[in-house]
Amino acid sequence: MLLSRKQTEFYLTDLETPIGKAINLTIATLVLLSSGIFVVQTYNIADDLRLQLDLIDKIILIIFAIEYALRLWSAEHKINYLLSFYAIVDLMAILPFFIGLVDISFIRLLRWFRILRLIRFIDKKFLFGTISTEDGIIFIRILFTLFAIIFVYSGLIYQVEHPVNPSVYKTFLDAFYFSVVTMTTVGFGDVTPISELGRLLTVLMILTGVTLIPWQVGDLIKGLVKNASQIEIICVSCGLAFHDRDAEFCKRCGTKLPNK
Repeated sequence: MLLSRKQTEFYLTDLETPIGKAINLTIATLVLLSSGIFVVQTYNIADDLRLQLDLIDKIILIIFAIEYALRLWSAEHKINYLLSFYAIVDLMAILPFFIGLVDISFIRLLRWFRILRLIRFIDKKFLFGTISTEDGIIFIRILFTLFAIIFVYSGLIYQVEHPVNPSVYKTFLDAFYFSVVTMTTVGFGDVTPISELGRLLTVLMILTGVTLIPWQVGDLIKGLVKNASQIEIICVSCGLAFHDRDAEFCKRCGTKLPNK
């Protein structure tokens, strides 16, 4: 039985029903698997294994393309969807495969942005089912955001520098190490880019590090301070666990709180 547009859009965004959870967890797993394949392929592996990984990656890309087409088809406001952050990331994730068919090598840089597709899941409670405190969720979100950005930068710098500087940027781990020490402004100097694009990426890393990390840490501190003034009162309607000490009604759904 074919699903309607509204049903398709619902299941692609829903994280409450079994079908919605299964679809979105499958997508998240494929994103992680695809990213892992890229990392493995930066190492010296057997040709047979590389071919197998290429085949798996192509299958994953076809699934991503079908998902993108379904999201676009089911979207009520298609222009708004096309211009949304998630849609742009989704498009960047599948472009390398299709444009790569005409051998535009630089488009391969976009493949590292696939990990950013996981951002759409970081606010979903099923990923944080074992975390009961709000500050714990904030901490996990910050860690994931930092990891995703470092991962993308590592992939980009590897893609740019490995062809011209293979003795320094041998594997993804070398690029990851460089990204971490650069974004944290430690800058040991034992790994340095030599290409103009590599140096430009390094500047962007430094600017990202000096702006993003303090901002994220500031959000964590604000969250901790805010939660220090809250107590655990579980709303019987929506299940929100933490509220201000003097709250009489749930700040999410407006239901009167127990013992208030």
